[in-house]
Amino acid sequence: MPSSDPAQENRADQRTPDAVPEPVDDQVTTQHVLAVGRRKLKYTATTGRVVVRQEVTTDGKFSHVPKASVFTTAYTLDDADPATRPVTFAFNGGPGSSSTWLHLGVLGPRRVLSGDADELAKPPYGLADNAESLLAHSDLVFIDPMSTGYTRPVNGEGAEDHLGFKGDLESVGEVIRLWTTRNGRWLSPKFLAGESYGTTRAGGLALHLQQRHGMYLNGLMLISSVLDFRTLSFDEGNDLPYALFLPSYAAIAHHHGLHGDRALADVLAEAEEFAAKDYQWALAQGARLSTEERAAAVAKVAALTGLTEDYVDRVDLRIEHMRFFAEVLRPQRRTVGRLDGRFTGWAHDYAKENAVDDPAAAAITGAYTAAINHYLRAELEYTNDLAYEVLSVDAHKAWSYKEFENSHVTVTDRLAAAMRANPHLKVHVASGYTDGATPYFATEHSLAHLAIPAELRGNIEVKYYPAGHMMYVHEPSRVQQSKDLAAFVRASS
Repeated sequence: MPSSDPAQENRADQRTPDAVPEPVDDQVTTQHVLAVGRRKLKYTATTGRVVVRQEVTTDGKFSHVPKASVFTTAYTLDDADPATRPVTFAFNGGPGSSSTWLHLGVLGPRRVLSGDADELAKPPYGLADNAESLLAHSDLVFIDPMSTGYTRPVNGEGAEDHLGFKGDLESVGEVIRLWTTRNGRWLSPKFLAGESYGTTRAGGLALHLQQRHGMYLNGLMLISSVLDFRTLSFDEGNDLPYALFLPSYAAIAHHHGLHGDRALADVLAEAEEFAAKDYQWALAQGARLSTEERAAAVAKVAALTGLTEDYVDRVDLRIEHMRFFAEVLRPQRRTVGRLDGRFTGWAHDYAKENAVDDPAAAAITGAYTAAINHYLRAELEYTNDLAYEVLSVDAHKAWSYKEFENSHVTVTDRLAAAMRANPHLKVHVASGYTDGATPYFATEHSLAHLAIPAELRGNIEVKYYPAGHMMYVHEPSRVQQSKDLAAFVRASS
C-alpha cells in the first residue's frame, strides 16, 4: 500500500535519477609571478575539474551527456597575444599516471626538490621556482587522464570507457579541443608533450586531433618514448628487445664502474654497433650458432653488460630487463632501478631471479606526491577531499588494448600518417641513457621505421641525457633538457 507520509515521499523523490545534480566545472584562478633571468613573468594559473560531455543520439533525439570531470592545471602568460603565443598540452603515461612528473619535474613554473641518485632529499621535501620553465616560451595545460589526479567519472558513469587506447584518445582529445575553443586558441601554435605511455598517447592524438577535430599541431615533445610495444615486450619468440635493451644495460654498467675508465661514448658506440648487427644475427641463428660463434657472442654480451659469461650463457644470450636489474650488482648485494639504473636499492632476498622493487621509483615518488598535494591546495588554492592519484594501479590494471587484438600495440603508423598529412609537424624526442623502462635504442629503432618520406626525416630531432626515464631528476640533465625543449618550441612555432 502506498505511503501517505509526505516526508517518506520526499525522500523517495530524492533517490530518483532526476535528483542527481548536474556536474559543473570547479576551477579556480590565481595570479603569480616567476622570475626568469631579468624577466618577471606574470601569469594566471587555472586549476580544477572540467566536465567533459559526449554527444549521444538515441531514437533520433540528441543529448549532450556528461561523462567525466577531468582535472587540469593551466598556466597562461598575462598580456600575451594568443594568436602568436604557443600552448603546450602535457601529460604523463602509465597508463594510470597523473601529469605530476612533467608538471613539477621540468615544465611547470614550480618544481619539486627531490634530490638525485645517492643524494636524495629527505621528507617532507620542498618546492622551488623553476626559472627554466617552458612557461617562458609557451602556455601550459597539464591534463590528468581518467582515474588519475582528481579526474573521475561523473555520478552514474563508469571509468571503463576511458581506460583504454581508443577511449583515452577520445577523452584527452576532447579536453584539448574544449580548452582550445573556450580560450580562443585555435590560431595559437599548439604542441603536445608526453612522457612514457604519454608518448604513445601523443602519437595517437596527433592523428586523432587531425581527423576528428581538424586540429593540426606544430610539434610533439616525446620524452622517454614507447611508440611500438614490440620493442619492449620480452615475449617468447620476440628477440628484438634483447638487442634494443643492450646499450642501456651497457650505460648502467658504465655508471656503476663496470667499464673501468672507458668513456661512456665509447662504450655506447660499441654496444650499439654490436646490438644492431652481430647480436641480432646471433639471436636469430638459434641452434645454428656454432660453438665458437656462441662463445664469442657470450663474451661480448658479458663484457658490455658487466654480467658474468656463465650467467649470459645460462640465460641463452637473452637478458630480460627485470633479471638484469637484479643481477648486475648482485655481488654487491644491490639492485638497480628500472626507471633509472643510476639508482640502487636493497633486496630482502638476493637469490631472487628478478628485481621485485624499483629503487628509482621508490626514491622519487614520495617527493612528487607530497609536492603536488601541497602545491595544489596551498599555492593554487584548489581544494578537494578526493585522493590525488599520482599513480593509479587500478587504472593500469584495467587498461584495455582491445583495438590491437592479435597484434602488438604501436602508434608508429598513426604518427607517420599525421606527419605525412601535416608536413610541418615537428617531433622532438628525449631519451635517457640509463632508462631501463623505455630504452633509447628501442626508440631509435621505432623512429627509423616510421613510414615517412626522406624529406620529412629532418622534422625529427633526438636529444640524449646521462640519466633515466625522468632524466630531469638529474640536475644537469634538467637544465639542458629545459633549454632543448624551449629551443624546439621556438623553432617550431
